Amino acid sequence: MNKIEFGLGMFGDLSFDRHTNQAQPPKERLAQMLEQIKLADELGLDALVLGEHHRPDYAVASPEIVLAAMASVTKHIKLSSGVTVLSSSDPVKVYQDFATLDLLSDGRAEICAGRGSFIESFPLFGYDLKDYHALFEEKLLLLLKLNAEETVTWQGNFRASLHEQTIYPRPEKPLPIWVAVGGTPESVYRAAKLGLPIIFAIIGGMPQQFKPLIDFYKQEYENHGHDVGSMQIGVHSHTYLSASREDLLAEYFPLYAAQMDRVGKSRGWSPYT
Repeated sequence: MNKIEFGLGMFGDLSFDRHTNQAQPPKERLAQMLEQIKLADELGLDALVLGEHHRPDYAVASPEIVLAAMASVTKHIKLSSGVTVLSSSDPVKVYQDFATLDLLSDGRAEICAGRGSFIESFPLFGYDLKDYHALFEEKLLLLLKLNAEETVTWQGNFRASLHEQTIYPRPEKPLPIWVAVGGTPESVYRAAKLGLPIIFAIIGGMPQQFKPLIDFYKQEYENHGHDVGSMQIGVHSHTYLSASREDLLAEYFPLYAAQMDRVGKSRGWSPYT
């Protein structure tokens, strides 16, 4: 039976006080997030996805660590990255961290791998942006191999080779691995070809604009012989829930727009309206 799941996405974004010109302390934001995830779990939300950023605007650089803390205060909700910036990460360490999270959370861990919409992690971890596409392709295939095979022999261009190596710890069953895409057909095709679940990150624009890409994914998923009954498609989008439009306009939007405009300065985004 088809099922729609609802989840909560967090980046650990820090609120900004325009009067003091100071960002919220990361310690305070992390404590808030633990309270929020406890409530989400109690209310029956299906999943939590946690983004990775290496910027002053956000409190979460290591989703695995924060997810492990969240595992200790929840019982049911799935715990996923959203995304793990796989291009600038070591797939072996990613797999170990999420396998550990899976054991701590009684099988609730998932990985959502992506190239990320920011590039700060590339110079931070010593990767060249000219390898942007090749890095993700190679590391995704290695991550899938680690997940499928207990003993791995592998050779690539960006990491030391593995020879009959077993990665520990092992989860009790293979980890769910999603691919997040921002809207490029090449990324959609890769996920469909590999038969991986996909999540579309709608950072801006209207959701209708993504329908052709979703149709393309469905077509290529089937063309490559994957079981259509196992297909999983997700959407991650900015959302605000309130009892009134007045709350949105008066309390939330000015702060949110100011933050997104600070981020957007380096991205060439138009001011939020």
